[in-house]
Amino acid sequence: MKALIPVTIVTGFLGAGKTTLLRSLIERRQTRRLALLINEFGEISIDGALIQDGLGVGADAHVRIHDFSYGLIAYGDDELFVPTMLAIAARRANVDHVLIETSGLALPTAIMALLQSFDLRDDFILDATLAVVDTPLLLSDQFEHGGAPNPAASMFEQQLEFADVVVLNKIDALDEEALLLAEARVRVRAPNVRFLELAHAGRLDIRLALGLRLHQPARADDGHAYTPLATMPGAQAGVLAQQGRMNGHAHSGLAAHNHGLATHKHFHEQDPGWQSFVLRSDAAQRGETLKTALLEAAKVEPILRSKGFVRTDDTPRAVLVQGVRARVTLSVDAVRPAARRSELVFIGYHSSRSHVAAVLSDLTGTSWR
Repeated sequence: MKALIPVTIVTGFLGAGKTTLLRSLIERRQTRRLALLINEFGEISIDGALIQDGLGVGADAHVRIHDFSYGLIAYGDDELFVPTMLAIAARRANVDHVLIETSGLALPTAIMALLQSFDLRDDFILDATLAVVDTPLLLSDQFEHGGAPNPAASMFEQQLEFADVVVLNKIDALDEEALLLAEARVRVRAPNVRFLELAHAGRLDIRLALGLRLHQPARADDGHAYTPLATMPGAQAGVLAQQGRMNGHAHSGLAAHNHGLATHKHFHEQDPGWQSFVLRSDAAQRGETLKTALLEAAKVEPILRSKGFVRTDDTPRAVLVQGVRARVTLSVDAVRPAARRSELVFIGYHSSRSHVAAVLSDLTGTSWR
């Protein structure tokens, strides 16, 4: 019987830092040969480009990236996922592990279901599902329901519910009391999460991410159903046998949670309120002016995420824009030269493209359309 290729799913809400975490894992991959599937809810790919730019010399032979833009990976209308996975299986001699980054608006259950399907179950095995959390955002009460419907909170909670490992990210400015509060909030929402880990500077020890072997295939009448291991993996899974490496992180909550195929079917419908659009400008931007404009746009429209590359008037390099609600950062890309046209992706809930374009055009004094 051929060995199954392990698959790690990296999920998390918009702007949680999934791409940064993936880049750190790639840097620490050692001799692992990886296949990466990157999913973005937008018509242009930013995350795939960021990871590609970060690959070192000679890495192309060991890390292959597959972009899935504008849609939700493995959901009902995705016709690329299964063929892509089959192509990876066909070159299994050159693949040690598959990493799949979901869109911030997707649930990992869609991928779990297809991994158990007749087409893929004899080639792949779910290794673990990691949910990356923007810890300051969690502590800011943005994921609380309150009295009004909160689609972001609902999506966030479902992503946690189906995770094996929760990674608290963006924690470097937080004290121990804040971290304990964040852990408590995660536990309330997802009491069956296996492990809680901390990512310092967006980095996670690869031994805490790949090769965890938290699932095993079990035959059912309608195919395979992944079941969590009943106990902590033993010495053969060296990662978890050496718990001293976990530095005091919480590893309780080992009650079984079910990843059976039937559990996933009703998660495949996308909420039509989530919208993504791209705005472009041919004019060079002034960095701080653009940042102010983006912050104002996030105040007047329900924009949860903005990202892209822009051309500014003070550097020949592309400037990377990363926005999460009212937090916006601009950083000069060390590799990518500035393109003639700036492009920004916006993701929001019932947001107005024309209004955001008008705000940016007015406040920057340049045309955005």
